[in-house]
Amino acid sequence: MGAWELLLVGVVIVLGLCGVLVPGVPGSWLVWAAVLWWALTDPRALTWGVLVGATVVLVLAQAIRWGLPPRRLREAGATPRMGVYAGVGALLGFILLPVVGAVPGFLGGIYLHERTRLGGHGPAKAAVGTVMRSGGWNVLTELFACLLVTAAWLATVICG
Repeated sequence: MGAWELLLVGVVIVLGLCGVLVPGVPGSWLVWAAVLWWALTDPRALTWGVLVGATVVLVLAQAIRWGLPPRRLREAGATPRMGVYAGVGALLGFILLPVVGAVPGFLGGIYLHERTRLGGHGPAKAAVGTVMRSGGWNVLTELFACLLVTAAWLATVICG
């Protein structure tokens, strides 16, 4: 697979990661489709292993999401800007503290947004709890699964 094709696969994966944060956009499907495209054009055992692993992780994330309450983020006061803060926080956390850092990064991003909007620690902490109970765990579960798939794809492209 050439560099341009790898770049296009990476762009689709990034669009999928952004799509997780936007209601109505099938972000995890875009990430999976990009990995499928990559595996079909570079048929090696390692690429197929990444595809199988991605499929398992994303199906498991969907199964976990079915057990969580439905998304009602708008009713809880979530805005698109909050989604950007949470997504950037999760990405930075995932990079700075590999894998497990996505959770505190996501929560920290929401907290930072609410702290700047509301101005105090108490109201911001309460708002984070409200957002997470209103569907934030759904978004975090899907985003975390997509970040795992992205990391596996990137590690395979760089090292494999």
